Amino acid sequence: MPATLHEHTLFDGGPVWGAVHHLGPDIAPHAHDFLEIAVIGTGYGRHTTSQGERPLRHGEVIVLRPGAWHGFRDCTGLTVANCCLSTQAPRAELAALYDIPMLRRMLWTDPVASGTHGVAVTTVDPAAAEEAIAEIGLLERDLGADPGRPGRVLGRLVTVLGILADGRSPAQATHESAIHPAVATTVARLEAAPADPWRLDDLARTVNLDPAYLGRLFGRYVGVTPLGFLARVRAERAATLLAHSALPVAQVGAAVGWDDPTYFARRFRTLVGLTPTEYRRRSRSGAHIQPGAPATPAGNENHAVRTDDLIRR
Repeated sequence: MPATLHEHTLFDGGPVWGAVHHLGPDIAPHAHDFLEIAVIGTGYGRHTTSQGERPLRHGEVIVLRPGAWHGFRDCTGLTVANCCLSTQAPRAELAALYDIPMLRRMLWTDPVASGTHGVAVTTVDPAAAEEAIAEIGLLERDLGADPGRPGRVLGRLVTVLGILADGRSPAQATHESAIHPAVATTVARLEAAPADPWRLDDLARTVNLDPAYLGRLFGRYVGVTPLGFLARVRAERAATLLAHSALPVAQVGAAVGWDDPTYFARRFRTLVGLTPTEYRRRSRSGAHIQPGAPATPAGNENHAVRTDDLIRR
């Protein structure tokens, strides 16, 4: 598992990374600054997040937004297959997936919803999980091909997502409609400039809607209010800055739109489950890189990464 890798290292060759791992015994809790999809196969283990610790089940699918953290304990022969996406990918190469209701719910809505700390867990049929794990194994092979196969890699990713979406139970597979244009426009605006001093009235005015109605639309399609979504985006950008930059914590908060250091620390902990200082420590921890994952050179956490580029991601 890419426990201590960061986005600028993991996605140097493209927007997608994937691998199949056999874990044991422990993977210490760690933070990510990218989006991760973990498919649980056979074996035993316990999963640790900001919500606590619980046993894993064959067929579970764990989605972690940037800024989320997790770990594994007491693993015995546990198979975990990972697909990881750069923070840019959902807004660039994979932006079209946002318009597919079942994938929007999996990658965007569920892990962004209030109280999740960026982590969502769903369950698919074990046979679907094994099919997805096999496909991630092929993704890993294609990523290692020389030369690389970017078209095939993206195709494998979409296949994996389709298998997981189709493998959910009827109760989980809700029939949502396409995203409302006003919501899509507002989401894009907030992601493009999260540090701006947005107000609900201003956002509603730009899409010619009543503020209360825009709030209800966000609740339906995104799972949180517009300002709740903005807070999640700010927390994710702050997580990237904490992992990669040398900015003091207070300046990190100001860079993403939270000028009051105390308020920033409180909001970040509410959304991520760690204080900014603890998140920075965990994101830079140097242990627990699994075999097969490319190593991050020691002392290289911040190379060639500009602060303004990180904020825009």
